[in-house]
Amino acid sequence: MVDKRMLIVDADVVRKIDENRGDMSYSEFLNFLIDSQLKEPAGSNNNYVDKDEFNHFAAGMKELLRNFLEFFLSYGLELGKQPQDKTFQELTQKLQELSSSSKKSKSH
Repeated sequence: MVDKRMLIVDADVVRKIDENRGDMSYSEFLNFLIDSQLKEPAGSNNNYVDKDEFNHFAAGMKELLRNFLEFFLSYGLELGKQPQDKTFQELTQKLQELSSSSKKSKSH
């Protein structure tokens, strides 16, 4: 037999629980929330990145995209395919834009 107790909370807290608990009972939902908070090590509740971290990530993604484009363009040329369509020109232009933007971001 489970020992049950009454918990008195504000009406807006009950409303938030009802909006988010889905098919869980009140007890299951509160247990879930408590467990998820206690599993986090103290001080590591940082779910956000700062501007420098984001810029570093964005520069890395641009570099990765540039490398992919460069690889696929050079791979197509090695196979002897003559680039005659608009897509090749667009990819080349995008590669040049990414090259120049990644050089700019590295200098900042």
